[in-house]
Amino acid sequence: MTALPAEADDIDTDIKPLRLKRDPVLIGLWIALVLVALIWVAPFVFIVFTSLKTQAAVTSTGAFMPPTELAFQNYADAWSRGNFASSFFNSVIITVIKVPLGLALSAMAAYALAKIKLKISKALLLLVVFGTMIPFQVMLAPLFTLVNAFGLIDTYPGVILPYIAFGVPYQVFILHGFFKGIPKELSEAALIDGATHFTVFRRIFLPVCLPVLAALLILDFVSTWNEFAMALVLLQDQHMWTLPLGLMSFQGQFSSNYGQLNAAIVMTVLPATIVYLMFQRYFVSGLTSGAVKG
Repeated sequence: MTALPAEADDIDTDIKPLRLKRDPVLIGLWIALVLVALIWVAPFVFIVFTSLKTQAAVTSTGAFMPPTELAFQNYADAWSRGNFASSFFNSVIITVIKVPLGLALSAMAAYALAKIKLKISKALLLLVVFGTMIPFQVMLAPLFTLVNAFGLIDTYPGVILPYIAFGVPYQVFILHGFFKGIPKELSEAALIDGATHFTVFRRIFLPVCLPVLAALLILDFVSTWNEFAMALVLLQDQHMWTLPLGLMSFQGQFSSNYGQLNAAIVMTVLPATIVYLMFQRYFVSGLTSGAVKG
């Protein structure tokens, strides 16, 4: 009975130094991550602070000094002077139609390439992957000619269809890797019981791939919402401009009004930020799931 406390003391003396031990590599990684995060956040802090300052406060105070008086009027003035109501509506229509439609087409195509046995499946997959390697900048001139030939310049379909065409290959590539990782016994058992491929896709594969679809939704939403070059070529009517084009026009007219200009930038990126915050818990798990090899 008397030996137990002594043994306990020996155990405590052995354990305490282990608790105080720290991995220098891990500490260095955390310091590096904090520094990178500060560098990444600094421009956003500057934009938000400037958007809440009057013109006099912007010139008299430093860039990273918080505003003494909140000038929320900058947001109202920028919204009305830049005619952002029309641009916001156009961006919402294009994004809300393009993102779900593109994801649905990509998911069905990826399932077909991964689970339906065809002799040309690998050739089709290589063709899809090849589509991810073509930079869309080199396709702008022929794309404009094609869209103009169909009479779709300055229309929603004229922008949505090219967006889908350039977004589907990457999404199919990610979803194909995820579907290949799902055991084939699940689909084979359902097919033996008389289910069709569409039923298998809708009831088995679609619920399983929701995290991947959520991650792709974030990426697709942000890229579509912020897309500039293709919209600049295909949307020439000012009433059909999206938010990035409206922001470009506003910057050209009111570049010296820093408060309103930064307020316009905040209003432009805010919807994409909200969507990311809503689906952020699926982002990392979804992308890593899509990287599974079959």
